[in-house]
Amino acid sequence: MKSLGFLVITGLLLTGCAGPASLASDEESIPTGGAPSEVAGDPTQPPTAAPGDSLLFPPAGAALEFTTDFSLHSVDYREILSGGPPKDGIPAIDEPSFVSLEQADEWLAPNEPVIAFEAGGEARAYPLQILVWHEIVNDTVGGVPVLITFCPLCNTAIAFERTVEGLILDFGTTGRLRYSNLIMYDRQTETWWQQASGEAIVGQMTRTQLKFLPAPIVAWQDFQAEFPAARVLSQDTGFNRPYGENPYRGYDDINRSPFLYDGPETPDQLPAMARILAVELQGDSVAFAYDLLAERGVVNAAVGGEPIVVMWQPGTASALDTGQIAQGRDVGAATAYSRVSNGQVLTFVFIDGVIEDEQTGSSWNLFGLAFDGPLSGSRLEPVVGVNHFWFSWVAFKPETRVHLAESN
Repeated sequence: MKSLGFLVITGLLLTGCAGPASLASDEESIPTGGAPSEVAGDPTQPPTAAPGDSLLFPPAGAALEFTTDFSLHSVDYREILSGGPPKDGIPAIDEPSFVSLEQADEWLAPNEPVIAFEAGGEARAYPLQILVWHEIVNDTVGGVPVLITFCPLCNTAIAFERTVEGLILDFGTTGRLRYSNLIMYDRQTETWWQQASGEAIVGQMTRTQLKFLPAPIVAWQDFQAEFPAARVLSQDTGFNRPYGENPYRGYDDINRSPFLYDGPETPDQLPAMARILAVELQGDSVAFAYDLLAERGVVNAAVGGEPIVVMWQPGTASALDTGQIAQGRDVGAATAYSRVSNGQVLTFVFIDGVIEDEQTGSSWNLFGLAFDGPLSGSRLEPVVGVNHFWFSWVAFKPETRVHLAESN
């Protein structure tokens, strides 16, 4: 692995989960990170019970921090590493407060990345300048209990429903990683969950699956324009953090190696740190490289036999580049939608900076809204597409196809 000197921030050690390891106290400790994950073994079999097998003992110190049933697990404990912070050392936001677009505009730059989320007619933005320090927000949007997560080490912003088998769960950080991916836990059963897969991997609820919800990363200015009545996660979190600063300065350099990654060798179709949008439907996994998306503007594809479109637009800063997130280089934003509109499969093209469909000539924006032409006012059905670094997705989904330009 290459030097990790770039993870040291003003003398603070950047820890394995997603941010600097500790500040002055437990309350000042910092983030842990995320990536994709898969459950090992046969899902039709009961979780592994392993009393007496030293290779399957829980991670060091875990039994002292958690009441988790460590005899139940679906992954090899040797794959789980400490990221540095202890349980909840990177504090989740459990009682989020929100401000208006006008108030947030005072401290958010136009190009800053935010997680865009909609449920029950409500739209909310979760700035990465906050999530990079907390990684988890337990929230309720439009009456739906939701979990908003961000793993900086894998560049994964993922939203889930928090209701599982009729129980509303609240989540925190374990301080552990698997393949450089954030491992969360729920406070009701202390089961451990892999962030990128949404699967329970250790404890009472092992092999239970959280439901994914669409939550793209977009530029603040684009979110504002699309959702004028939305609310924004406030910087008033109850914690003292330098919001706006990036504790992972230089981490997303394409020539870097992943931090605390001890997984399968990354296939060389793409560089390990290449940005992708990953889409999985009907068991079919496809990676859309940001470089290709930036070149094409729009890509038509089929995933799991379903026609989808991936749209790209410039103007979104990287949260993991420079010391100040607002100064991060432009990496753009990508979103995914079904290409079926009113029973018709549309084919999209990028003409003079505008996305149009060939069938009607209507113009569409990054949020799947037709803003001009015969279909004006129509919206495409969103598809869950998750930002990843290539290494983090393919480690858990080795069967992934990389979408190539000639397959458009």
